[in-house]
Amino acid sequence: MALATALLLLIAPSARAQRALDLDAATITELNAAFDAGTLTSEQLVKRYLARIAAYDRQGPAIHAVIALNPKALETARALDAERRAKGKRSPLHGIPIVLKDNYDTHDLPTTGGSVLLEGYVPARDAALVQKLRDAGAIVLAKVNLSEFASGSAYSSLGGQTLNPHHLAFSPGGSSGGTGAAVAAAFAQFGLGTDTGGSIRGPATVNGIVALKPTHGLLSRSGIIPLALSFDTGGPMARSVTDVAIALGAMTGVDAADTATRRSEGHAERDYTKYLLPNALKGARIGIARDFTGFNTDVDWIMESSLDAMRKAGATIVEVRFPKWMLEAKDAWYTAVRFPEFASQIADYLQNTPASYPKTLAEMIERSHGFTSLGVNGTAPNSSRWARFGNELAGGSTDDYRYRSVREHALPMMRDVVNGMLATNQLDAIVYPTQSTKPDRIDATGSSAAPDAQNLANLTGFPDLIVPAGFSDDRLPIGISFLGTAWSEPRLIALGYSFEQITRARRRPITTPALPGEAVVLK
Repeated sequence: MALATALLLLIAPSARAQRALDLDAATITELNAAFDAGTLTSEQLVKRYLARIAAYDRQGPAIHAVIALNPKALETARALDAERRAKGKRSPLHGIPIVLKDNYDTHDLPTTGGSVLLEGYVPARDAALVQKLRDAGAIVLAKVNLSEFASGSAYSSLGGQTLNPHHLAFSPGGSSGGTGAAVAAAFAQFGLGTDTGGSIRGPATVNGIVALKPTHGLLSRSGIIPLALSFDTGGPMARSVTDVAIALGAMTGVDAADTATRRSEGHAERDYTKYLLPNALKGARIGIARDFTGFNTDVDWIMESSLDAMRKAGATIVEVRFPKWMLEAKDAWYTAVRFPEFASQIADYLQNTPASYPKTLAEMIERSHGFTSLGVNGTAPNSSRWARFGNELAGGSTDDYRYRSVREHALPMMRDVVNGMLATNQLDAIVYPTQSTKPDRIDATGSSAAPDAQNLANLTGFPDLIVPAGFSDDRLPIGISFLGTAWSEPRLIALGYSFEQITRARRRPITTPALPGEAVVLK
């Protein structure tokens, strides 16, 4: 007994000096602490994530999020480890593995928009945001699936159907469903999505992760396959507000190739981590948009619990409603801009592809008619998305009075309304359930009659931060949105972080548990 006690005393200090973090829960800050302590390398981290992809993307639950793995990811990680030892880290993202929605240009991996129409296309250079992240030391681990050309359900003719890792019968949301599922399943530390009408935020809420649709113009869109540039923006998707803040700071800045980013001068920051304030809700005034509650008891229960948590943290909750006429018109206004812009802007993008690829939307329609059977590499028709090509082609032109009247008059009016609601009520943000109902089943038919708030942020250009808020009775994630005025990302990050810390609502998906030996050890 005396010998055993002596041995315990000898090893106890070492044991007490170390703690293990679940890979799923570790933030970029904590990974850097492990790098600095010498208990983790980038190569080891990449191997952990590759092991999870091998176990869960095509095997096990077969989430089917990944379209293409980067064959040089481990080689890049080893080089970055050597650079860290020789020169130190470039940034907090040095050696951090990420995934990209497959509408971001990458010079070393195909960029397809999930479509057989662009199968095999490798751009000459990276998208601006991808280049910024690589310059910061991030490792592109994989390109992931999406709604084809960023519209429709989480299905593409090239990538197939992605599943929700929380419940395989349910959709991971569109259009950044591959990013949402991959981040939730811990296939990488964070990922990039794109948002034109809710395409970052829908997948964030149904996969139970954090995400930001930033102010229009804060992040460059150059090198991203366009859907409608009046609304398009990229944005980070992660398992924590901390990681969203770190990723965002690495990507801001004016890009000469995207004139919208000129508006960010004087507003963009390089470090958003200083806004990770646990007590930010104390004294805050938060509006609750009642237009989007009352449609599902599970969602409403989570929202009321969230509001109660914010009150207990010191926030004042104010009931607000959007003008009924604006809610009734907004979807038609969205389509009036979205359809004409896609027809024009996809043609501009396609001019940079080799001659073997289609060059116009009309050519895309013509070629889609040639894909009616299954391909040997797993491709399949995507009739619902391809049928929408016709609607987009018939949606008018950007010279049309219907397009110009909405873009030049209706959209500024919407900005004035939302700014007025925030200012008149002295609000820091307006919150609402990111989706008014629970996630949809993959085999669901028809659409919900519940109103959707998500395109309000696109129509106004304002930022919207999504944070996990809880789970439904059948264990599906439910998220809450924090909507603010232009360039209010610092305040939204502060509020979202405070909410995250007091609620701790995010959970690992049950279909993608921890693998042996993947925990991160800190000294």
